[in-house]
Amino acid sequence: MEHIHTDVADAVVIGSGHNGMVAACHLAAAGLRVEVLESDDVLGGAVSTVERWPGVLVDRGSSAHVIIRHSGVVEELGLADHGLTYIDCDPWGFAPATVPGDPGPDGRPLVFSVDLDATCASIAAACGPADAAAYRRFVGVWGPRSAHVVRAFGDRPSPGRLARHLWPLGAPQKGQERTAGAELATDFLGSGDALLDRWFSSERLKAALSWFGAQSGPPMHEPGTAAMVGWVALLHTTPPGHPVGGSGGLTQALRRKLESHGGRVILGDGAARLLVDDGRVTGVRTASGRRVEAPVVVAACHVLATRDIAGEHAPPALADAAPPLGNGFGLVVRCLTDALPAYPGVDPDDALQGLQLLCTDRAQLASAHGDWLAGLLPRDPVPLAMSFSASDPTLAPEGRYVVTIWGQWYPYQLADGSDWDDLAQPAARQLVDAVDRYAPGFAASVLDTYVQTPLQLERELSLPRGNVMHVEMSLASMFAFRPTPALSGHRVPGLDGLYLAGASTHPGGGVSGNSGRTAARIVLADRAPAARARRAVSAGLSAGLSALRRR
Repeated sequence: MEHIHTDVADAVVIGSGHNGMVAACHLAAAGLRVEVLESDDVLGGAVSTVERWPGVLVDRGSSAHVIIRHSGVVEELGLADHGLTYIDCDPWGFAPATVPGDPGPDGRPLVFSVDLDATCASIAAACGPADAAAYRRFVGVWGPRSAHVVRAFGDRPSPGRLARHLWPLGAPQKGQERTAGAELATDFLGSGDALLDRWFSSERLKAALSWFGAQSGPPMHEPGTAAMVGWVALLHTTPPGHPVGGSGGLTQALRRKLESHGGRVILGDGAARLLVDDGRVTGVRTASGRRVEAPVVVAACHVLATRDIAGEHAPPALADAAPPLGNGFGLVVRCLTDALPAYPGVDPDDALQGLQLLCTDRAQLASAHGDWLAGLLPRDPVPLAMSFSASDPTLAPEGRYVVTIWGQWYPYQLADGSDWDDLAQPAARQLVDAVDRYAPGFAASVLDTYVQTPLQLERELSLPRGNVMHVEMSLASMFAFRPTPALSGHRVPGLDGLYLAGASTHPGGGVSGNSGRTAARIVLADRAPAARARRAVSAGLSAGLSALRRR
């Protein structure tokens, strides 16, 4: 008879993405024996870095970390003590004046930096003093608002808690009158485009801010997208960052933190099936057949993967879950180059530190989204470029650089049934050429490419339909609706001991760590009464034994 190896833990975490690792670290720091199971041979899920070419480190998913630099997760876990070092992306945004050689308005590029005065000076030179003054006021209004959203993202997504976080926004700010509830509702529930049109006149400025806001997925004409634009106000306090050595530096530091508390990570042997007894989780069976017995399982993978792992034990809330996945999200081209993008007349220090928002008119974004809706490749792709090897020499040897190009709104399923494996290289060349329009000579600098189509993102990072946010980030799939209303509390009704974390849950995709931290807090809160009961029983037994001895 074949021997089945069994281990025992207090908690098992499924998935080594950053949210799973954050949850594991919080649980281990609280004294639990924690084991993280990962089916991939690479730690970190979509927050990971690999040697793509000899001596060249390339991110597999995220590159610029935004929300986690405001969530407090890094500081709470002391990740700097475990090797995490961020390089500030400052200036954090750059938008060109126009396409070289094409007709367009004269002007200077837009450069967004932590220094608000410098940013406003750039806007004044490129778009005029009125928009510069409006931007300064915009940051003053949306900075406090976005800070409250940060706090809401870090808490459970119940309507009451959300109201408590956002209600103070109606209170008068220093030197300002109280904001009417109707105005707040209009701003938060309205579209990003409408917000931009109310505040600014320059289309170039509106295009740059719209492209920044659109990174979460929904186009800026959708309701509820205004807050995504308002997030830029926070970047004047803390900019996006890129970990030294690549995005995976975050999850590597989380692993070291976990191991310092006695936890462990197993790669290449993921969870295959939940072990359940009488409606309660008792552990996990791995792909290799190993059993890990534990009363708590935190599923930090895609919610549909959790459903599959639960199998016949999935209660209706999980078995019937059908969150909106959309039809793909974007396409990524990782370029190995022998030169960095050079934008005519622009200081490289201004252009290459952060996000290169290569869009000068919102009509370009609308056109690309319209093609996506029709199941077509964008006829005029809108690139966002990042070149962090400009400030981090650990990523590539001298004379070599890594340039990542993100193209949004590439459909997973194409209307004509085309095969993405056939389209990968032509689509990549189209995006490279789109960057070359703004930085002439860039295409000639590209030595090799690694293309992540929506299909390849699904294969490589276990992202169904290539959605890097797991579930659509539209208003109807956020807060207490994410991933579904029945599953929004990070617990699975009808299956005690199973908890949810990851981008499928509140507050959604992006690198924040909020979901993992919230799930861990709920686990620990749920364990507290049981722990008190065990201590009471133990104390009662001790008292009884002492009484017997005295007789």
